[in-house]
Amino acid sequence: MKIQIVLVLASLLPVVSIAQAEPVDQPNASAKPNVIFIKTDDQRFDSLSMTGHPVTKTPNIDQLAAEGVFFNQALITSPICGPSRANFFTGQWERKNRVGFTYVSKNFIPTELFDNSWLMQLKRAGYFTGYIGKHHTNIGEIKQQNRYMKENVDFCYMKPGHLGFDLMKWKQFQNLKHSSQIEGLFEATDAFIRPGKDKDYFFENADSSVKDFLRQRHSDKPFCLSINFNLPHAASIGGMGSKSTDPEMYRSLYSDKADDFVFPKGYPNIEVPLPDDVFRQDELMGYYRTTNPPRLLDKKTKMARAVAGIDRFVGNLRQTLAEMDLASNTILVFISDHGLLLGEHGLGGKTFLYEESIRVPLIFYSPYFEKNERGKTIDKLVVGQDVPATILELCGLPVPATYQGESLLPLIQGREVSWREDVFCENLFTDQGYPRMEAVRGKNWKYIRYFSREHDRKKYLPKASTGGEQPIYEELFDLKKDPKEQNNLATVPEYESVLKEHRARCQVLVTELAK
Repeated sequence: MKIQIVLVLASLLPVVSIAQAEPVDQPNASAKPNVIFIKTDDQRFDSLSMTGHPVTKTPNIDQLAAEGVFFNQALITSPICGPSRANFFTGQWERKNRVGFTYVSKNFIPTELFDNSWLMQLKRAGYFTGYIGKHHTNIGEIKQQNRYMKENVDFCYMKPGHLGFDLMKWKQFQNLKHSSQIEGLFEATDAFIRPGKDKDYFFENADSSVKDFLRQRHSDKPFCLSINFNLPHAASIGGMGSKSTDPEMYRSLYSDKADDFVFPKGYPNIEVPLPDDVFRQDELMGYYRTTNPPRLLDKKTKMARAVAGIDRFVGNLRQTLAEMDLASNTILVFISDHGLLLGEHGLGGKTFLYEESIRVPLIFYSPYFEKNERGKTIDKLVVGQDVPATILELCGLPVPATYQGESLLPLIQGREVSWREDVFCENLFTDQGYPRMEAVRGKNWKYIRYFSREHDRKKYLPKASTGGEQPIYEELFDLKKDPKEQNNLATVPEYESVLKEHRARCQVLVTELAK
C-alpha cells in the first residue's frame, strides 16, 4: 500500500519550509554532511498524519518525508528498548550481538563493538559527535556505568533508563531552563548546534555527572548527533502537563477529540489469542494493560500530544538549521525504536511480534538527494540495522564487516539490487510475562513461533532455538487478506505447506544470524 503524504497546517504545530529547488552537489572531503539521527520511543507506524492517525497532526514530520524518502515497510527486529537500541549501535540482530534487555540478560555492548557504531565511525572520520536524551543500553561492562561512551562521545548529555516527562527531577538535566522533556531536549540540541555566549549557562551550570562530557562544538568540523526521546512511551506521559511551566498543548491538545480516537474492533472484550502456557495477561506491567477504556483513551490522548510535541521539535530543528546555514548540508533520519500494542489482540506493551510492535515510521532526508528521489515511498522490507549502514554510506564511509544491516542508498537511488524477501524478528526478554518468540515476516505472510515458559522465566537464552528447540505454539497470517492478523492459519490443513516452509525458513534465519 502506498502512503499518501498530506501536509496539514496547524497553528500549534508550525511547518518549517526548507526551500530547495534542486539538490546540492555531493560534498567533497572538506565539506562532509552533518547527520542528525532522531529516535523516538514506542512510536507506532500509524502515529502520523501521513500514515492515517485520525487525530494527531504531524505537518513537520510529514513534510520531512515529502522532501526526503519514506520507508513504508520498516521493521524493528527486537521490539523492546534496550535490544532495539543495541541493534542500532551494532548494525546487528540481537541473536548476533547478544545484547538483551539488561535487567534480564546482564549483557552489554563491548567497547570494541561500540567502536564500530556509526557515531564512532564518523568520529574517526573527523566528526564532532553528540548523544542526547535516553540511553537504554550499557556500553562497556555494567559496573563501568557507560564511562567509555561518555569519554568518547564529544557531547554526551544523557541518562540511562527512563527520563519521565519532567527532566528536572534528574541531576543530569538541572542546567536546563525547560523542564518538559521535548522542550528540554531541544534546548540541549540547540546548545549543541549553535554554542555561543547565550549558551554559556548550559555548559557552566551542568552537573558534575555530565560536565566533563560536554565539549562545545567546533564550527569547522562536521557533526553527527543522536537525539533520543523517551516519548511517546507510557513511562514518560504520566506527569505530562502537570507543571505550570509545561506548554499548554500538553494539558489540552486533542481534549476535544475523544470521539475521534480509534479502538480495535471488539474492544474492550477482545480475548488474548495465546494460550496460558504462552502468556498470561495478569503478569503484564500495569501501565501496559489496556482493558480499561477511559485509561486507554487517556493514554492515546497523551501519546498523541507527545507525538505532536515531537513534530514541533522537528519543525524547530529544521528552522534552527536554516538559520545557521546548516540545512543545505545536514542529513536527517527519523525512526522509532519500536511500536506498541494498544488493545489489539487484547494486548498491551511491546515485544510481541505483531505489526503494531515491529512496524515503525522511517524517514531519510538528505539535501543531496536527486529531485526524482525526494518524496519517494519505498515498499521494500527494511530494518533498523540498515540505518547505521545507510548513514555511513551517505557520508562516504565504508560499512564495517561486522554489520548485518545493509545500506538503503541503492533503494533510494532506484538501482536494481538483490534485496531481502523476508525479515527475522525475535523477543528474548522473558520478564514481565512476555514469552520468548521468533518470527519470519515476509511481504505476504508472517509466521510466529512461541517457546515454553516453564524454564525460561528471567533467563536469557539466545542459543536455545538454534539447537533445535521446538515451539509450543505457532501462528501463521496471510498479511494480504488479513493485515490485522486476526485469523491464525497454522492449524488449517490447506496451509500446511506454507506453515512448513516458514517453519524451516525461521530455523535457517535464526541459525545464520547467530553466527
